[in-house]
Amino acid sequence: MIELRPLRYFVAVAEELHFGRAAVRLHMTQPPLSQTIQALESTLGHALFVRSNRSVALTPAGTALLTEARRLLAQAHALPELVRQAASGASGRLALAFVSTADYSVLPAFLREFREHYPQVQIELREATTDVQLDDLAQGRIDVGLLIPPLPEKSRTEIAWLPVLSESLILAAPKGLPALAGKGAVALKAVADLPLIIFPRRIAPAFHDAILATFHEAGLTPRIGQEAIQMQTIVGLVSAGMGIALVPQSVSNLKRPGVEYKTLRGKTPLVETGLAWRRDNPSPVLHAFIELLRKKK
Repeated sequence: MIELRPLRYFVAVAEELHFGRAAVRLHMTQPPLSQTIQALESTLGHALFVRSNRSVALTPAGTALLTEARRLLAQAHALPELVRQAASGASGRLALAFVSTADYSVLPAFLREFREHYPQVQIELREATTDVQLDDLAQGRIDVGLLIPPLPEKSRTEIAWLPVLSESLILAAPKGLPALAGKGAVALKAVADLPLIIFPRRIAPAFHDAILATFHEAGLTPRIGQEAIQMQTIVGLVSAGMGIALVPQSVSNLKRPGVEYKTLRGKTPLVETGLAWRRDNPSPVLHAFIELLRKKK
């Protein structure tokens, strides 16, 4: 195995093409420098310099080694900074999962903010429902999830939680319904006869229950027409005239032809979104991400 010190001596001689000047540059005497270069040549099995009384020149083998020796020395020089950045969370990897509703609310701003502060971190994104995220957290497949609570009771000692957004439900309806014409806020009963498109309860129980609670508060029983696990799909089905949906306020940022969004009259339940992560995850990148978002709250 070749150590870095002989390579550093070799580069000095190769750049100076003079053993005496290289020795001065390295703050050493010439004899040990010459001995080190000879030992390096013996280890490699090839001469690195052509020596004469008047000059020193690189051999083809020496020329080939010079490029690689410079690269290795530069990498070794960068190691302390590399370790410092990794230990502080300034570099590394973050696996982040998110529910589809977050893509229209907090996720873009979170990513922009984190990228500005930690440009060296590689972020791996995946869209997943809350139940999938909780399983991925338990198995260590992701570092943090942006999801809709509640967390299962049994996981609360293992999973940390940071709420980041609470928002009202609004109506997403096919455009051009006579019952909605010319109105700002609307009563849910105006469209209650239309089929409801909704997340399955097993995927997002709190979200599902909040939607049903809105109907029950209005004295209505919804007629569920379709279930879908992606917000884009739900809004797409509304656009196709398949029914109505109650969606978080931020989903109005999802523009689709044939869909209009309306504020609902009266009080509606709030839908919460937050960050979940394993308490025993030691990742400096994860903790840098969480701390940055705590400061934004």
